[in-house]
Amino acid sequence: MARFEIPEGWTAQAYRFALDPTPTQVRALASHAGAARFAHNHMLALVKAVMDQRAAERSYGIPEDRLTPVLGWSLPALRKVWNQRKTWCAPWWAQNSKEAYNTGLDGLARGLDAWSKSRKGERAGRVVGFPRFKTARTPRSVRFSTGTIRIEADRRHITLPRLGAVRTHESTRKLARRIEASTARILSATVRCDSAGRWHCALQVIVETKQRPAHAQRSRHPVVGVDVGVKADALLVVATPDGIEVDRIGAPKSLTAAQARLRTLQRRAARQHGPYDPLTKTRRAPSKRWRKTQARIGRTHARAAAVRRDVLHKATTALAQQHDVVVVETLNAAGMRAKGGAHKRGLNRALADAALAEIRRMLSYKSRWYGSRLVEADRYFPSSKMCTACGRRKPNLTLADRVFECDECGKRIDRDLGAAINLARLGAPIMGDESPAGSGPVAGRGATQETEPAPAGDAAGDEASTPHHQPVDQTGTASPQGEAA
Repeated sequence: MARFEIPEGWTAQAYRFALDPTPTQVRALASHAGAARFAHNHMLALVKAVMDQRAAERSYGIPEDRLTPVLGWSLPALRKVWNQRKTWCAPWWAQNSKEAYNTGLDGLARGLDAWSKSRKGERAGRVVGFPRFKTARTPRSVRFSTGTIRIEADRRHITLPRLGAVRTHESTRKLARRIEASTARILSATVRCDSAGRWHCALQVIVETKQRPAHAQRSRHPVVGVDVGVKADALLVVATPDGIEVDRIGAPKSLTAAQARLRTLQRRAARQHGPYDPLTKTRRAPSKRWRKTQARIGRTHARAAAVRRDVLHKATTALAQQHDVVVVETLNAAGMRAKGGAHKRGLNRALADAALAEIRRMLSYKSRWYGSRLVEADRYFPSSKMCTACGRRKPNLTLADRVFECDECGKRIDRDLGAAINLARLGAPIMGDESPAGSGPVAGRGATQETEPAPAGDAAGDEASTPHHQPVDQTGTASPQGEAA
């Protein structure tokens, strides 16, 4: 099946709105999400049964041409088999939109494809396991790609197939104005329930290429480096190649602030009648008070995530709008929290609370929106361990050392500020100021070529076997590299 290609001069964007559905619509949404889960689990069981049957037949010595026929794993193949079986395995299927079942089958097809490619070594990243069955605790969602999907004229309702007009908590005027001006087109809608029990609708839209807003304040520093951290006063440190600190944004620490409330609620839930009986080791029907406590826990987590997301969006939007070139680190955020055990529990929680990977992800698409350029430094680029004056490296720097002091020239500088300066110097040659080889000891310098990757200090975890690459921008062009001084 041919993939949809975005027209020239347009770009993809998502608009997310919180919904205020009626009780009838809430039941319909839950039914659609449950139908997607049922289709996924039913076809996954069939795939596993066919695989097990073929494995058993091989053990009996049956030739390959006489084995049980293979069940296709593509979305069209799974959908064809589902349509043949739905009348007897799901006689209630007509109560929901066909898009609900297609959502579950599409997720299964993607999971099987990722597992197959991971086994063959055709997929980068961590090893992907075989798809698992979805439970009632799995986040509920359903995607609509056909049928009536529109923004109503009153700008307070979204019409979805089989659900009708669903009221939104906020106005949809931003998207409505674009649609009325024929500069936007809705492709699909994904409805999802978050941990707090609130339903959201994310509209996938293609819009005419966005320009940097006229009211956006332009910085006099076109090239900046951004160092990320977990300290309360240094979530983002922005600096220029010549050592000027442009901005320093503190971490919201929303999860840390919610820990006291979470501890209270989780202890209360442990005392109540939950779904698991530790005495009989069986599952049971949870009590209403336990459900109410779990809902309050979900709302607490949702608020912490919303506070964190608000800070990151405001910071990344300002970076993409105000500067021409932004240089960031390529961190293995998951690997940094992979090991450590109980003695590193506080650091792992702080890393999760900072959401370091989200910063680079947001900058990647916002830089395309506003015409700026994002440069990603190599994962092993020693930004924090390199002197900003002489370029010498200090390999024994630990996380506790917040001030960098060079053993060669005696330079003393804030660790985060020095890292941001070193990153900014990677982006200076892109502006055409000067050639990489003659722009100082750090500019244009990539990862240090070592026999083993540079250690990441106490926060190090399992690193993927990523080769040393040159910094690349979002256009896929490698930034020029020079020799270290």
